[in-house]
Amino acid sequence: MNLIPDPLHPAIVHFPIVLIVVGTLVSAVAVFWRKGYVPAFAAALLVLGALGAWAALATGESDGGLVENTSPQAESLLDAHENWAKRTLMAAAIAAVIAVGAAALFRFPRAARGVAVAAALAAGVASWTVYETGHRGGALVYQHGAGVNTSSTTTGAENSTLPPTGKKLNDGDRD
Repeated sequence: MNLIPDPLHPAIVHFPIVLIVVGTLVSAVAVFWRKGYVPAFAAALLVLGALGAWAALATGESDGGLVENTSPQAESLLDAHENWAKRTLMAAAIAAVIAVGAAALFRFPRAARGVAVAAALAAGVASWTVYETGHRGGALVYQHGAGVNTSSTTTGAENSTLPPTGKKLNDGDRD
């Protein structure tokens, strides 16, 4: 049993999506609620989101060969998806760095609030780039069938002896 999915990209991409979007919401809350661990939580979510965006970009580049040599529309959409993924990584990394700075400035409330505003704005940009990247990725899958395996994956002699009931046939049971 293989616990690592193949292709890996579709399994990875949803983590940075959630982390960046939730990090954006927590960053917005951290602008107004500076007590407790809210700024540090926002920073942690955005750092993890940026790391997830890096992993999604890396797996997308390695799995990109599965989509190559398709229609010209899909090729241009794949290029746009990759470009938006790179923008998402940069925006998430910038938002994460600013959010870490906002959390680190907890002893200076005025400065921390100003940096928290910048972090929330940068995180908002990162969430927008996530949307743009995901929109193009969804179009690749749902409009062009990119990465969708429609062929039967069960082949081999051991599977040819299984009827629809799932019980193995004996030699005397065959027609």
